[in-house]
Amino acid sequence: AKPFLGAMEGHSDGVVSLAKSPTQLSVVLSGAADGEIRLWDMTSRRSVRVLHGHAGAVRGLSVTKDGRRCISCGDDAMVRVWKLPRASLGEMFSSGGSLIPRQDAMFVFDTKAGGALRDVDCHWGKDIFATAGDAVELWSEGRTEPATKFSWGADTVLSIRFNPVEPDVFASCGSDRSIALYDVRTRTPIRKLVMQNKCTKLAWNPMEAFNFTVANEDTNLYSFDMRKLTIATCVHKDFVSAVLDVDYSPTGREFVAGSYDRTLRIFDYNGGHSRDVYHLKRMQRVFCTRFSMDGTYVLSGSDDMNVRVWKAEAGSQLGMLLPREKRKKQYRDALKNRFKHMPEIKRMTRHQHVPKAIHKAQKLRRVMEGAERTKKANRIAHGDGNTSVKEYRPARKGRIVAEIE
Repeated sequence: AKPFLGAMEGHSDGVVSLAKSPTQLSVVLSGAADGEIRLWDMTSRRSVRVLHGHAGAVRGLSVTKDGRRCISCGDDAMVRVWKLPRASLGEMFSSGGSLIPRQDAMFVFDTKAGGALRDVDCHWGKDIFATAGDAVELWSEGRTEPATKFSWGADTVLSIRFNPVEPDVFASCGSDRSIALYDVRTRTPIRKLVMQNKCTKLAWNPMEAFNFTVANEDTNLYSFDMRKLTIATCVHKDFVSAVLDVDYSPTGREFVAGSYDRTLRIFDYNGGHSRDVYHLKRMQRVFCTRFSMDGTYVLSGSDDMNVRVWKAEAGSQLGMLLPREKRKKQYRDALKNRFKHMPEIKRMTRHQHVPKAIHKAQKLRRVMEGAERTKKANRIAHGDGNTSVKEYRPARKGRIVAEIE
């Protein structure tokens, strides 16, 4: 299987943020560490606009619900609103020699919280958006001042996301290792969860109103039900370094995550291990990932200044299929599903080729986890009757420190 389809080149610094349009499949935006934002046409893989204005890294990008405007924020503590133009046929299919038009922001807002802004996200039903920085600020698109400010003990809020099913609820990750839930209607925080390690990004399941997944610095991802935060619904493992971004497929059945270990992995929403792993020799740290709005493609932005396009299904055949080709594919998938329990089929399905450095790190991690299990068993064997209760905590509870109402 060859999942890699192509790279969209043009940035002169690392790509640190990505956004997709909810109304147009081919529109993608990327923000770089030098403050440049590029508007891409995915069908031709060309940059059609350069949005120029930020003085620092563009940490957050989000497109409004109608797909007409884009909101960005970054290290310069400024929020900018841009009008998204539609690419003409001449721009999409040009030979590439013409100069890419530059565009300035429609509105520029200055945050009152002070300090750099880390993320921004738009409401799914109203003309409001939220920014994450020293505090969570709720903005209305027609005003230059934030309407509401939320603060709950975090030094810096790293990520913020509105719930697509219940749009008046949103969640944030903080630098104090917390995950906080807020309600727009009551303008108050709802609940807070503290973990052992810091969470970097958060993504809601678009088909299940209560479920979300967080990317953590301890190399794992954790899925939670917001009604019961004392235990994770699933722990997703396989990375060997901090996970930096996560995004769900529109189907809600799978999600993609990118890591500091230079790989991209696709997980089933309830799978403990990754279904696919993508990597290239020249790809560096993956800072941001996105699923396309039709669930067919995966986008990744990395430190080597490229936005890459991948297949969501590594072995899938793109383009129009004849009826007999569709029947053949369905027959092959049915065979694999029927005999998936057999050792030979299971071994082929689970096999993932990874770079040598990651293979060695995985091997070392298995040795360390085995040693920890042995220590626990020894402490229980030589301890009192309550030792087993203290030592054995489920993996889904092990990283949770406290829940605060």
